[in-house]
Amino acid sequence: MALTKVNGLMLRKMIIAGANRLNEKKQTVDALNVFPVPDGDTGTNMSLTVLAAAKEVEKLNTLSISEMAKATANGALRGARGNSGVITSQIFRGFAKGLEGIEQAGTKELAQAFQQAAKTAYHAVMKPKEGTILTVAKACADSAKKAAEMTEDIDVFFQKIIEDGNAVLLQTKEMLPVLKQAGVVDAGGRGLLYILEGGYESRNSIESISLAQPSEKEEADFSALVSVENTSITFGYCTEFFILVKDVKESVVQNLKTYLSTIGDSIVCVSDEQMIKIHVHTDHPGLALEKALTIGQLSGLKIDNMRQQHTNRIDFSSNGSSQEKKEENKKFGFVAVSPGEGLTEIFQNLGVDEVIQGGQTMNPSTQDILNAIEKVPSDVVFILPNNKNIILASQQATELVKDKTVIVIPSKTIPQGISALVNTVEENIEQMKQSMIENMKDVTTISVTYAVRDTVFEGKDIKEGNIIGMQEDTITTVAESVKKCAEELLDQTVTEDTELISIYYGADVSQQEAQMIKQYAEEKFSDCEIELQKGGQPLYYYIISIE
Repeated sequence: MALTKVNGLMLRKMIIAGANRLNEKKQTVDALNVFPVPDGDTGTNMSLTVLAAAKEVEKLNTLSISEMAKATANGALRGARGNSGVITSQIFRGFAKGLEGIEQAGTKELAQAFQQAAKTAYHAVMKPKEGTILTVAKACADSAKKAAEMTEDIDVFFQKIIEDGNAVLLQTKEMLPVLKQAGVVDAGGRGLLYILEGGYESRNSIESISLAQPSEKEEADFSALVSVENTSITFGYCTEFFILVKDVKESVVQNLKTYLSTIGDSIVCVSDEQMIKIHVHTDHPGLALEKALTIGQLSGLKIDNMRQQHTNRIDFSSNGSSQEKKEENKKFGFVAVSPGEGLTEIFQNLGVDEVIQGGQTMNPSTQDILNAIEKVPSDVVFILPNNKNIILASQQATELVKDKTVIVIPSKTIPQGISALVNTVEENIEQMKQSMIENMKDVTTISVTYAVRDTVFEGKDIKEGNIIGMQEDTITTVAESVKKCAEELLDQTVTEDTELISIYYGADVSQQEAQMIKQYAEEKFSDCEIELQKGGQPLYYYIISIE
């Protein structure tokens, strides 16, 4: 007899098996990365994300597919690492949303969940690009919709999705020039299909899975950071509160956001199914509260008079009582990601409260970032990811924070993060944010690393083991020695406007070798100030800041 329904226990089996399959194949997915530098690899990041989801469902024993899907989404959300992991977590989140309130799902309900999964993933990316995991997710969703119209057989349904997904995966190498040049399919899309294939093949049996990560405490799952206005603060009261609602509607959130924009700025609207969190700067907190009371009950109200140098925090509990709260230890707090001991010390000396060890090949999870935010003794926390592959996880972490204002400064490199902290204006949140972003524009990052695979990239024939030099994200130099590569990079990048060159040498470089690069820079660029510091970072021989 054909299987026509999937319940919670079946979905748990599929998630665990999918996590197993991707974990087995993560190196295959990593190898598809066309960029040849040691990086936060797609397969590794996706695998760690799905393993976190598998761990969460392992703890749950329910026949409700809705409850199991929600647990999957929550686990993936907190365990998400790197851009590929964050997008994968959003696929799970959309899938769970599509199954809300359902005890067991047939092909039609599953098709609806696949549709919502693709929609949510696309929505999570500011500039969606075809030829990526998003394309494969959409192809699977389209296939699911067609298959559900033809069959109620779960096996036939998943066979068709996987078949069509693989067909579109092969097409991705024609959609993106960089994939076509390298002759490979998209790594994220391949990873997604491994999850589906593993889940499908688990219909009759499943091998056990053991996850070593510590258990994570339950937190409200705020689903979307809708808006953070970038204008300067002109309103006197920072107003924050929760609205408790039985069923949060997106239209209600959008209407509330529109209204708040007429009475203030610096607006944040964050919501899950039963709660809306509001942050707004306004001269009329009462108007914001009156509007909120038309939607639901209020909780956790906090109002700061930002024009007073020493602000008294007013904290109202849900029953209406009030009490004065002691001022926090710091007006602003900072979290930064650092790949090396020397760089960690630099960030600490610049006033960073919590430094997360991470970077290339070791992207911290959303939960790692959340844990760091919680430790900072301030209600306002700035995050410096210092790596392009950690920005999305940082932004996702902000959606889960309930009691602090968290701002992600989109630093893509270590020098950008350091520059953001130096000479920053510290008057109010928006001026801080804009000052840090402006400071990052004054720095160019160059780095020396090595190729981890043979490839042709932007017209350069690169062999595994070659020393490669990069300016920001672009490979500009391929050399046979680290010293030669660093010198060529400096020659290409330093201009007559350059005033400062900061050289951070890595764990695999001796101080004597680094001194030679400093000496070269001093002789060649005598008008510049040259600094040499031990960064201690792995994989990258040198990270150099040009200002």
